[in-house]
Order: sequence, then structure tokens, then C-alpha cells
Amino acid sequence: MMKEILKQTSDKMDKSIKALSNEFATVRTGRASTSLLDKLTVDYYGVQTPLLQIASVSVPEPQLLVIQPYDKSAMTNIEKAIQASDLGLTPNSDGTVIRLPFPPLTEERRKELVKICKGYAEEARVGVRNIRREANDKLKHAERDHEISQDDMHRTEDDIQKLTDSHTAKIDEALEHKEAEIMEV
Repeated sequence: MMKEILKQTSDKMDKSIKALSNEFATVRTGRASTSLLDKLTVDYYGVQTPLLQIASVSVPEPQLLVIQPYDKSAMTNIEKAIQASDLGLTPNSDGTVIRLPFPPLTEERRKELVKICKGYAEEARVGVRNIRREANDKLKHAERDHEISQDDMHRTEDDIQKLTDSHTAKIDEALEHKEAEIMEV
């Protein structure tokens, strides 16, 4: 039972870190990356549709994204969605493709992006701590129902705390790496 709780806890914490890395992938670092458009949705015939389902996106140069809609009638809606997003990019259209040039980030914008990343990291830490609390509640419940001994409960709580500490360290490491990537000129 205790191994099962530890395994579930570890899996959930791993998912929190995976979610954090997905969040970090959507933060622009001055380099063009198709993952920046993962969350972008476009009004396509009255339905909010992910951009990547209605257009192909390529990175011909480190500072440029090229979006080629499968349906040319979606061009203006794609441009509007990009302008309305928090990417801070201005789309240039020539009628067949949309070019998204990435201007160099200003120092102020870099600091803003670091703040956003710190917020994502804090959310992930809170998530990991909530998972720890849930696991500890399960242990206390099992101990109260005499399914496990008090010693086993305390031993497993210590293991859960070690898991929490290691996952929090991974979050901090990921944040540090992303921060360095953003601040790199």
C-alpha cells in the first residue's frame, strides 16, 4: 500500500514537472520556435481552433516563423489571433504566407518574461506540495483505519518529503535554465 502511494505521488509530481516544461516552451526567448504557437487558437468559421490544425508552421531562420494556412480564407483571422495574443509579435502577410519576425528582446521584456516563468514555477511548486499533502492524507487515513502502523506512516511521509524536495529542486533547476535562456543576449 505504501509503495503504491509513493508510486502514485511520484508519477503525479513528474506530471507537474512535464506541465511546467510545456509552459516554459510557450515563453518566447528571442529565438523562433513553433512551440510558441501551441496554445494559440484562431476563430475558424466560428470555432476556436488551434493554429497548428489549420496551418503549417516552419522556422526558416532563427529569428523568423513562417505560417502557411491550409485555407487562405483563414489568413486575416490568424493575423488577428496573433495580434491579440501576448506574444508581442507583429505578423506580416503577403497573401500566401504569414511571416512572424522575432525582434531582439528588450531588457525590460526579458525581465517580464522571467517574472512570468517564475510564476509558472511557483504554480508547479504549489502543485507538488498539494500532491504531497494528498499523499500524506492518504497515509494518515490508512493509519487511522489500522491498515498500516504509525512507524510505517512516518517512514513513508519521510519518503514523500524526499520526493517533494527532489521535484522542487528539478523545478528550480528548470527555472534557472529558462531564466538563463531568456536573459542570454
